[in-house]
Amino acid sequence: MIVRQLSECEKTERRVVSPDGKWQSVRMLLKGDDMGYSFHITTIFAGEECQFHYQNHFESVFCMEGEGEIESREDGKVYPIAPGTLYNLNEHDRHTLRAFKELKLACVFNPPVTGKEVHNKDGAYELVD
Repeated sequence: MIVRQLSECEKTERRVVSPDGKWQSVRMLLKGDDMGYSFHITTIFAGEECQFHYQNHFESVFCMEGEGEIESREDGKVYPIAPGTLYNLNEHDRHTLRAFKELKLACVFNPPVTGKEVHNKDGAYELVD
């Protein structure tokens, strides 16, 4: 059994802040935990816009707090995000995430991340062993 506290994980290398300061991600489960997925609590700071394209991962995201929107860069559709919203990037969707109010998101990645990944120029995580 793995039991971790968010407040404790935030004080370790599991807390990753983006180089541009737009978001932070606390990776509570990583590949090394052998669960088959990783689990993150990600914060997108108010007023920020982020472009992502997880070419190597599927991601499910549940909004716990905040207000924003996600735009599909494939077809231009825009979906509101508020507490209780779940969105799933099941086709490696290129997307833009906008935080009108700070977003606190619970995220699951498959395959799991190792914790060493950084976004490449396309907004994707490379697969890392």
